[in-house]
Amino acid sequence: MDVIYTIWLRNLKRYLRSRSRIVGSLGMPLFFLIILGFGLNSVVNISGVGGNYVDFLVPGIVAMSVLFTSIFSGVQVIWDKQFGFLKETLVAPVSRTEIMLGQTFGGATTAIIQGTIILVLSLFIGLEIPDIAGLFIAFGFMALVGIGFTSLGIAIASRMEDMNGFQLIMSFIIFPIFGLSGAMFPIESLPPAFKTLTLFDPLTYGVEGIRYGLNGVSQINPLVCLAVLLGFSGAMIILGAFLFRKTKI
Repeated sequence: MDVIYTIWLRNLKRYLRSRSRIVGSLGMPLFFLIILGFGLNSVVNISGVGGNYVDFLVPGIVAMSVLFTSIFSGVQVIWDKQFGFLKETLVAPVSRTEIMLGQTFGGATTAIIQGTIILVLSLFIGLEIPDIAGLFIAFGFMALVGIGFTSLGIAIASRMEDMNGFQLIMSFIIFPIFGLSGAMFPIESLPPAFKTLTLFDPLTYGVEGIRYGLNGVSQINPLVCLAVLLGFSGAMIILGAFLFRKTKI
């Protein structure tokens, strides 16, 4: 536990000291939230799935912020490889699984912070949270999304050496994941083929879980969302730990 805590704390401090990273990561979520939210609020009819369009959109944008921050946390593994820190860590008499878990929880924590910032900013544009219990539900789903996709990012980064290549691959992966998650449109309005793809997207269940916490409604049973995300996060932790143990120094 000391190893996990130490690496978690290192990642958290590194994130908090990088103000440009914090501010820069808010750009795209705020763009979607403000431009799409206010631009389409009077046009799009999404009755029954979250009130007006801004209320419907906010959970998806929060999930997007968590997704982007968590999956790109894998960059730190490549960064540590290039500057020798990872080599010093791996030769230490500690389990590589513990190192990977510390990286995972550190990346997930920074992702939750980014999602929380978006959530707080959403309060200034009219978001109303039903109750404190709903807020805890939303944070629980944010944590599962963060852990699952941080583990995925670390798994891929463990097999790569080039930082630019990693970023290109991640961009190729995360935009379809976000686009098919139902973050910006009701799932029921999709054609059958796209609806099927959406239901295979793990982020869909994170979006709907957060939406249930914030708005009190969900297009998918919240217990199903919880079960899918628990399974996804567990599988990604196992995959990430397996690939990270094979990292060459």
